[in-house]
Amino acid sequence: MTIQPLQITSRDNPLLLKLRKLAQDPAAYRKLGEIWVEGDHLCAACLTRNVPVRQGVFSQSAWEQPALRALARGAPRVAVVPDALFKAFSGLESPTGCGYLLPLDEGAAVLPGVATVVLDRLQDAGNAGSVLRSAAALGVRQIVALKGTVALWSPKVLRAGMGAHFGLHLVEQATLADLDRLGVPLVGTSSHTPAELHQTALPSPCAWVLGHEGQGIEAELLARCALTVRIPQPGGEESLNVAAAAAICLYESLRQRPAA
Repeated sequence: MTIQPLQITSRDNPLLLKLRKLAQDPAAYRKLGEIWVEGDHLCAACLTRNVPVRQGVFSQSAWEQPALRALARGAPRVAVVPDALFKAFSGLESPTGCGYLLPLDEGAAVLPGVATVVLDRLQDAGNAGSVLRSAAALGVRQIVALKGTVALWSPKVLRAGMGAHFGLHLVEQATLADLDRLGVPLVGTSSHTPAELHQTALPSPCAWVLGHEGQGIEAELLARCALTVRIPQPGGEESLNVAAAAAICLYESLRQRPAA
């Protein structure tokens, strides 16, 4: 079937106004109820995961490339805009000229009994996206982001996640009370505990708690942890980057996990 796109040439078109808001405000998707996913890699990841798409948006030059135009098959509606207008809402230095608008699942609730990562006020978009990538790769099913954590569906976190979002169940703006629904032990990291990660039997499934880059895990949340472990650092560094620590902890959980 031949797709007949809507040609948009006015920068004041409502769709383009919305896309500029989504590109400029990391948390705008919470108000608008839609997520802007840009780039051929993320669009292809949506198709692979059968993610529902509301709208495809292409630059004129991208639409003229068969490989990029093929991504339009995942969208019920397609708009094509001049390259200069596309750059106005692109977050990429070298835009590929394609993107999707996705509906936001605002009612996502905590799933009980599954391997989880709890994000406690992480601030850096790159760190958050990297954690999501490690989680998706190492068999974690769910991410629960507490209030104060960077917006998980922001363009920067989406780019850092490289498609990991679409393989995870994401819960945002959660409270400590919401963690009661997890039904699995909380496991945290601390440089002050004698229990070393590789020498400790880890519960499976569990919920790994990752804290603020500068402040660590909030005291009340740390007190809720059934277990705290320390990552050995014989090189003498004071601490690890939170994304690196997450990858180490999640890999150890995978290594210890009973065979299915």
